[in-house]
Amino acid sequence: MSRKVVLYILTFLLLAFGLMQYNDRDWMLWMPIYFLTAIFTFGESQNRNWNPWNYLYLLILSIGVSIYVPDFLDWIRGGSPTITGTMKAENQYIEFVREFFGLLICFVAMLYVSLKTFARRKR
Repeated sequence: MSRKVVLYILTFLLLAFGLMQYNDRDWMLWMPIYFLTAIFTFGESQNRNWNPWNYLYLLILSIGVSIYVPDFLDWIRGGSPTITGTMKAENQYIEFVREFFGLLICFVAMLYVSLKTFARRKR
């Protein structure tokens, strides 16, 4: 699959994930995270060179992911109960684990963008 196709798919998915946050109680945090990541993936598909910003945002996402690692590990130690039963999070760990995976998706997308940007600059 070509680099542009992967980036377009990532952009579409991130926009969809961001739109699904509209009814969340902390949508003002999560919509910008998903939409900003989508902007970076789309920008990379158009060969935009936002290197310092890519790396800064990647660093911010890595800090966010690391904040949720203890909650994620607690979830694993607890037997990894389902987090997909309902959209309403009955237990606090459900919300934390979902947020961890959301940040992880954004982190992996930004890592991909940053690596592609870096490789493109080296040519």
